[in-house]
Amino acid sequence: MAYSQFKTLASVKEAFGIVTHEGVRFLPEVGPISPSTMLQSFLEASLPVAIATGSEKARSELIISPVLLEVRQILRQQISLFSGEEFTVDESVGLNGVCDFLLSRSTELIEIEAPVFILVEAKKADLKSGLGQCAAEMVAAQRFNQQKDRAISTIYGCVSNGTQWRFMQLQDRCLTIDLNDYPLPPVGQILAFLAWIAEH
Repeated sequence: MAYSQFKTLASVKEAFGIVTHEGVRFLPEVGPISPSTMLQSFLEASLPVAIATGSEKARSELIISPVLLEVRQILRQQISLFSGEEFTVDESVGLNGVCDFLLSRSTELIEIEAPVFILVEAKKADLKSGLGQCAAEMVAAQRFNQQKDRAISTIYGCVSNGTQWRFMQLQDRCLTIDLNDYPLPPVGQILAFLAWIAEH
């Protein structure tokens, strides 16, 4: 079993004793962050291609990855970003496999170091299909941080197809799902949310 085997939230709840709360907004009212000229120009060129192609890989590479790199720039490289990295925490319970995107509050770029604070799962279209997998990765991050004695109170998750972003947070065994799908474009609000998450 691996992260990809958690097809539904129900499977994560059953496996790890998670309780879910839906529809609760936990992100603050923060003003948008203006993107750099580089990101703005890149998205103007990449968005039509990613949307037309429609593949998960295109959306991941042409929208999500540049946005996450921009957040790292906003935070002056004080966080690390991993893409397509193996993240095995406890294979015996299915907490193993590859994460689309993982961000840590460590500056280490070669190996994942605690504390991991957000997992971003890329999807082609339907965001609901990625909630279970992302939630399992959040549980893994929580356990990883605890194992490394770098536990943090909240792990965040996001499922995105590039043009829609849906956020979750895990505190202890309580998983809160914000059922608002935040749009991109514009990119500024997504940047603000991600920067806030990185700093809290």
